[in-house]
Amino acid sequence: MEAKDSNKDFTFSIEGKEYTISEKNNTGENNTTENSKKQILHAPSLTIGAIISGICIAVIVFGIGDLAESSSPLIEKQLSEEPVKPVQITMGTFFENGSPILGNSNAEITLIEFGDYQCHFCNVYYQNTEHEILEKYVMTGKVNVIFKDYTIIGQDSLRAAHAAHCASEQGKFWEYHDTLYNNWGGENNGWAGSENILRFAEEVGLNMNEFVECNVDKRYEQQIAASNTDAQKLGITGTPAFYVISANSQQVQTISGAQPYEVFEKVFNSMLEN
Repeated sequence: MEAKDSNKDFTFSIEGKEYTISEKNNTGENNTTENSKKQILHAPSLTIGAIISGICIAVIVFGIGDLAESSSPLIEKQLSEEPVKPVQITMGTFFENGSPILGNSNAEITLIEFGDYQCHFCNVYYQNTEHEILEKYVMTGKVNVIFKDYTIIGQDSLRAAHAAHCASEQGKFWEYHDTLYNNWGGENNGWAGSENILRFAEEVGLNMNEFVECNVDKRYEQQIAASNTDAQKLGITGTPAFYVISANSQQVQTISGAQPYEVFEKVFNSMLEN
């Protein structure tokens, strides 16, 4: 950058371009002609020039090497701070890609559970809470239930989920669902492996040829993957996760984890009263 002062004019150049800051005057055509060859900056341009000059000084003082070294963290920070694109949540996010409805399809309330058959707390909920909900709200027609897969623990989670959907082809999704939880044995230890999956099907009374063919064909892999995507859209980070939805008001209330029966009872009654 080069600068000079002449007749109250301040002239500087950056990268071969010459800029002049001058006071307005009426000294004649010669000055006008001479100044017309130069780019005149007033207050806004002065600010821009100062910024550009500051950048040039920063490069000189800190060196190009330092700027290059800091480029990576700057990029990482920029990427991490990019605004998250909004995710569209619809009623389909809750109701699609799940199990057959358990209970009265016209019930005032739907209880949706996102679960993993290997999940410890899903089993706790099934053993300690679900049966009372079924007895007092589902069998009386007030609430219906949909189970959606969120297979986050391991390969046997996917295997068990797929087997339940294959049982659904023979009208026995919920029987198979219950059999899985009644035989729950932990996480990734083989209780939901291939051999037991077949044994559970026999216990439920399924046509084994049809059941095996369904699993070999992997007919429900895409549906399970879509249900997993629904869970991610909703921001679910663990199982079980519940959504209580009012058919009348479309109100949605969340319940996280294996909460006791009284928590569900309070939410159900509040919605039924309204």
